[in-house]
Amino acid sequence: MEAKDSKLRPRPPLTALPELDETDSKYKELILTLPKDEERVKHRKYQGFWYSERHLPGILAMQEVFKPRPNDVILASFPKSGATWLKALTFTTMHRDKYAFSDHPLLELNPHDCVPFIENHYAYRDEQYLETLPSPRVLATHSAYSTLPESIMTSTCPIVYICREPKDVLVSYWHMITKLEYLKEPPSFAQTFESFCEGRVHGGPVWEHVLEYYTKSLCNPEKILILKYKQMLECPIDGVMRLANFIGCPFSEDELKNGLVEKIIEFCSFDKLKDLDVNKNEIGNLKNSYFFRKGTVGDWKNCMTPVMANKLDKITEEKLRGFSFTF
Repeated sequence: MEAKDSKLRPRPPLTALPELDETDSKYKELILTLPKDEERVKHRKYQGFWYSERHLPGILAMQEVFKPRPNDVILASFPKSGATWLKALTFTTMHRDKYAFSDHPLLELNPHDCVPFIENHYAYRDEQYLETLPSPRVLATHSAYSTLPESIMTSTCPIVYICREPKDVLVSYWHMITKLEYLKEPPSFAQTFESFCEGRVHGGPVWEHVLEYYTKSLCNPEKILILKYKQMLECPIDGVMRLANFIGCPFSEDELKNGLVEKIIEFCSFDKLKDLDVNKNEIGNLKNSYFFRKGTVGDWKNCMTPVMANKLDKITEEKLRGFSFTF
């Protein structure tokens, strides 16, 4: 189905991402020198973080080439930390004067289509698409702060970072990768648990990923807003109002009286989005439905033994020691 906004379109499928040995990327020589982990998904360690080989050419190109517009909004997150929901809320909030709920792009496009991942489009060699999007753009990244382009760090565009309790991140991450058809032997939960604890997953280690954005937000709170997934679930009205204020489109008194915040939250709710036909469709070898599993807090209890949970909690406690940060 054609999207209502002619500038928006479905993202390319994962199959469009070339394997490193299939690309003529100018970054290939550098990537081949990086530390490597080949446990089922090929990862390389770059600037202290592990990234899949398929995405690294895009991250490197983004670092070198991407130029944000002054009114861009950047959404950042570790994978499986609430990006899908944050994209829907931010896109709807920012463009509430442009789209009616009855004729909205989210009715026909997945949130990841409305808010594209910057590095993915560079990896697809589809970066020109980003330039066709009208301003103000809402763009996303899973990159750590230290691997963001210098152009984003020094720009005026705000960065909104959402984070989630690591045990829930791990469970959501595992459920996602077991559905990826290009993995001939999906890892067991125990295998994924060990890789996660060692930081050897895409974007990992999660603790360093979160702390980079958190510490930068302390130095520059007008540049980076930290949102916590659990708090957003518990107090979505407060969260959306903070978001709107931070990105420069606060709600008016009339909008508040008319319940617009509540309407946006309902429109972007997990159950509402999950039930849309578009989010039951398949894009290449990655179904939109894979982004809508449970969206809850505490689901780790259904996958993780007490011993596993205790180990991960201890690692988290150690990694966060000395920082006034909790999930």
